[in-house]
Amino acid sequence: MLTINRLSLADARVLIEGATEKSLAMGIPMCMAVCDEAGHLIHFERMDGGKISSISIAVDKAFTGAVARKGTHVYNQLCQPGQPTFGIHITNGGHFSVIGGGLPITVNGEVVGGVGISSGTAIEDLEVAEAALAYFYSKTGYSA
Repeated sequence: MLTINRLSLADARVLIEGATEKSLAMGIPMCMAVCDEAGHLIHFERMDGGKISSISIAVDKAFTGAVARKGTHVYNQLCQPGQPTFGIHITNGGHFSVIGGGLPITVNGEVVGGVGISSGTAIEDLEVAEAALAYFYSKTGYSA
């Protein structure tokens, strides 16, 4: 029997709150998604002005962060022709993202979910995802 730790809806809302705060500071309306450890969506928000095309991208980034247990930017570097994971972006029904902005969420060293951000550049999206995690840890008292 396995015992699995999972983010609550309240936890997901804290992550979205942190992402929103950073997005507003940057002046970039974002699409923001939080998934559980299995990659299933818990919470999603699109800020006014967030790109319609970024809705599914944010969800896919959160999925990838959760199930692959690495940032999507890491796979971007590894998913080049001749690299060991070339082609991974077409797996999982096309939901595996290699665009920066998706991160795993860890609590006490265990991956409990993923956060995905989209509407800016990959670098901006990653910055917002990192801010969401920092906010989450500061507000909840959890440690990575």
